[in-house]
Amino acid sequence: MHTNSESYLSQRWTQIQTHLFPSLCAEFNSTSPKLEKLIHILEWIQLDQHLPYTGQANGRPTKDRLAIACAFVAKAVLNLGTTRALIDRLSVDRMLQRICGFEAYKPLPSEATFSRAFKAFAESNLAEHAHAALIRGHLGEHIIGHLSRDATAIHAREKPVAKPKPTGDGKIEASPKRSVAAQRSLSQADVLAQIPTECTRGTKCNAQGYKVSWNGYKLHIDTANCGVPVSAILSSASMHDSLAAIPLSRISADRVDNLYDLMDAAYCSFDLHEHCRELGHVPIIDHNPRQGIKEGMDPNDAIRYRARSGIERTNGRLKDEFGGRNVMVQRAKKVFSHLMFGLLVLSADQLIRLIQFE
Repeated sequence: MHTNSESYLSQRWTQIQTHLFPSLCAEFNSTSPKLEKLIHILEWIQLDQHLPYTGQANGRPTKDRLAIACAFVAKAVLNLGTTRALIDRLSVDRMLQRICGFEAYKPLPSEATFSRAFKAFAESNLAEHAHAALIRGHLGEHIIGHLSRDATAIHAREKPVAKPKPTGDGKIEASPKRSVAAQRSLSQADVLAQIPTECTRGTKCNAQGYKVSWNGYKLHIDTANCGVPVSAILSSASMHDSLAAIPLSRISADRVDNLYDLMDAAYCSFDLHEHCRELGHVPIIDHNPRQGIKEGMDPNDAIRYRARSGIERTNGRLKDEFGGRNVMVQRAKKVFSHLMFGLLVLSADQLIRLIQFE
């Protein structure tokens, strides 16, 4: 971490611990570890730097979007299932109101206002921009040893799109052909435009080797060996994991420098090996025999491949601690925004842990 940044954060940590928490405890009689964590996370992510200006303008004045954005961060920290549950908690927890920045003498915004604000946050990719700035600011000047890449199932509360029906001659209209080889020659914008984001039915082998199916999406994540998620993209549940590797690796390469790319057998292809080498990385990808003979992994690579277990911890923490199992919104933009608020909180929490144990 940059020396000046580390010194500043150390000073802010001391100020929060020695001045802010005692004053809050004196005013509200008590505090809690979760609310203390929320204060530190809000200090780290600096949401105000990523919100558009909402000062004087023509027309109806906008509610305080910064306070509402901080409330959605609190929703992830407290692992609250719905926006209604968040508002209910805010209505009885004056300390939480103060931390998020709501005025004590004003009524809380309505649930409709919260929903409109969240839609605006999703359209502007607020959580994604805040996450990118957090990663660049704290990991951008470091060399990352390993990046582990994987996808996790995201269950959605919406109906999956229907499969194409046969035409009059009995044939099914062909969908656009996508391949890893074709992606290598396309720009990042074109590759991302080809990523399907409709709610579909997906099937995937879990960590125990059993096939599971679900309706919804896949969240593809790159996680550094220090446990911090570096980048993420959302796709339809039915999309093959390997089609997210190239766009995800380009996003990660723009934020951090890493040496090794760790991927499971779903990503095994000549084109992905070559793409990783073009980025200056060493690919360590489990071999997929595809009904042939499975090739053994180099012993040194096999040792490094064990670090890939970190991605499972990231997936587990996102779902168990930061709202990844409570996806109540619909459509890809909102689903991705909800998940990115969780990943933003997870990333800040993991970086704070690294500072604490240095």
